[in-house]
Amino acid sequence: MERIGIGLAGLGTVGAGVYKHLIQNRVLISERVGLELAVRRIAVRNPDMVRTVHPPREIVTGRWEELIEDPAINILVELMGGIDTPYQFMMRALDAGKAVVTGNKALLAERGFEIFEKAADKGVPIFFEAAVAGGIPIIKSIREGFIGNHIESIHAILNGTSNYILSRMTEESMDFPEALREAQEQGYAEADPTLDVNGWDAAHKAIILASLAYGFWVGTSQIHVAGIDPITASDIRFADRLGYRIKLVATIRTNRDSLVEAHVHPTLVPKQHVLASVNGVFNALMVRGDIVGDTLFYGRGAGQDPTTSSVISDLAQAAIWYDSGGKAFGFTPHGLYGKCLPIERVSSGYYLRLSVVDEPGVLAQVASILGSHQIGISSVIQPEGHEGDAVPLVLIIHDAPFGKMWTAVQRIQSLACVKASPMLLWVLS
Repeated sequence: MERIGIGLAGLGTVGAGVYKHLIQNRVLISERVGLELAVRRIAVRNPDMVRTVHPPREIVTGRWEELIEDPAINILVELMGGIDTPYQFMMRALDAGKAVVTGNKALLAERGFEIFEKAADKGVPIFFEAAVAGGIPIIKSIREGFIGNHIESIHAILNGTSNYILSRMTEESMDFPEALREAQEQGYAEADPTLDVNGWDAAHKAIILASLAYGFWVGTSQIHVAGIDPITASDIRFADRLGYRIKLVATIRTNRDSLVEAHVHPTLVPKQHVLASVNGVFNALMVRGDIVGDTLFYGRGAGQDPTTSSVISDLAQAAIWYDSGGKAFGFTPHGLYGKCLPIERVSSGYYLRLSVVDEPGVLAQVASILGSHQIGISSVIQPEGHEGDAVPLVLIIHDAPFGKMWTAVQRIQSLACVKASPMLLWVLS
């Protein structure tokens, strides 16, 4: 059985999992792939650090360059984290003609165009299943299972931390700070959870999915992103009363003019919709193809073992590519035909919560501004029993372009009867 040399850059949580399971499941993997995957060298920042796995000392190095220079290494795995050093590593690896496996979603979202341009020029593949949705095989499904489909839409919950927080806010009527503290205590949120709660972790994954589905790289300046930190327990309760759950949803879809929407933000999801029942740290993706129709993917979107599973799957594919002489990788990037639909032109329904003075004529003033922008109101809630000078006024708005809706909200905010910044959320359509 031919032995394929693996170079592993990074031995953190996922890197340790990859090393451990390549050793534990060595026989199973070899039997299924028909090749032996052997870790020949591991690059780490500090070779003397105590770790959860203990590779032979002689294969550990503090220089990632040694992995590229070693002729016995055929495939490189980038699990270092960050952007600048992994970018150098990947570009050098591609120049050397070595396939790369990575789970670095931020790097691919920020520098993917350059990396894949280099890969195409060198005729070397990049495998990145672990970059999106942990152990869910969504990348392979789009690249291979749906290869004959035009992807019409993807709606996805892509961040387990945010989903856990929103689930706990829904189950226990918690406010955001309390739910975040619990997520950190349970190990579901980092000490610095910024990228999770501000929406950008999910946005990086959405950019990668859009590139696969529509053949072009959505710039970080082109994707509309909002986080869950402004959501209150009151918003959760009002949404429930209206028949919705609030989820951080990534939407990627195309219209009749081949313009692509890409946006990530808290969204009211109807309770009967399958995404509304995705709770805790789980991820889910609904993908619609023009041939296959609607499909659903569900599973853990992060953590050592789910992500390790995806990395090892990519390693097996990369080994087959190498063993075939570079001819066994069927998916190729399709034409760069896509363009983004400006967020101002994207239409949706909306949830609008206002804090207003409790006096006659307030709703008429709000409705007048919305009407002047050709925006209609679907339903209104004004709960009773609130003390103080201001009371909540909650409206569900008919579909309207986001640009018009945002302009109307700015005018509404300037009304003397409005006492706090409005809360504007999208409704899944």
